[in-house]
Amino acid sequence: MHLSRRALLTATGATALLGALPTEATARPRFPQAPPIRRIPLQGAVNVRDLGGYPTYDGSRVRYGLAYRGDHLATLTDADVTTLAGLGLGTVVDLRIPLEVGHDGADRLPAGAVPVPRPVTDNGLFGQLLTAIGSRDPVRQEEMLGGGRAAAFMREVYRTFVTDPANRAAFAATLRDLADPRRGPLLLHCTSGKDRTGWTGWLLLTLLGVPDSLAREDYLASNTFRAAYDARLREGLKQAGLMENPALIIPLQEVRAEYLDTALEQLRSSYGSVFRYVSDGLGLEFRELLALRERLVPGA
Repeated sequence: MHLSRRALLTATGATALLGALPTEATARPRFPQAPPIRRIPLQGAVNVRDLGGYPTYDGSRVRYGLAYRGDHLATLTDADVTTLAGLGLGTVVDLRIPLEVGHDGADRLPAGAVPVPRPVTDNGLFGQLLTAIGSRDPVRQEEMLGGGRAAAFMREVYRTFVTDPANRAAFAATLRDLADPRRGPLLLHCTSGKDRTGWTGWLLLTLLGVPDSLAREDYLASNTFRAAYDARLREGLKQAGLMENPALIIPLQEVRAEYLDTALEQLRSSYGSVFRYVSDGLGLEFRELLALRERLVPGA
């Protein structure tokens, strides 16, 4: 296969990027600031947004309108469905486990958007949260979630993004779908659109050559988009008498740099580098990574 000089440079740069990312001290001055995140305003979901617009190491930007991330779509209004129809979605990948789908409901999607159920385990998080809240017992809730236990549980969830073979297969399949032009624009989501979706979004942006500082900003942006909704949820739990101290669930509602760093520590321990995680852990070939960049980065 003949590759253009730009493609060869892209391939070389991508290999270097995946093997050893530049430090922030060298990366930050070289790249323009990303434009504001293009959020999709919906009434029934609060964390749906375009992954496009981010600058890459080779001076390009990630295309808008091809890769979206979000929270669950079960409570969309008719107007929301119409808004999503305007995105021309071809594929909607649902990373929720069956328990979550059974609790919140199936996605409401516009005509033409093909639903793809692709569960990624939450390591029992959703079930334990329902159990803790349903107990109405402040002592039990403190025992389950207090004393740093909620944050520790989240860190273990993130480890499974690296260690669990089924999870790795789901991430690999989603990246392949994103590289496939026959799939059309793709939206991936879980329940809150922050952890399983956040890891996939960070990984995608990294593979596309987006500086780590910006990929992290996208990951952490869920806290901004979810803040008001999550605060109302905590207040509702207190008013309903379900939780005396709803602040116990804040570590479960938030994304934190320490969670992402835990996954990356596990990645380095298990594979040594992002490139090895992608090639050995996810089983993606370099031609597939190049196809991903060619589709999502102009001129790649």
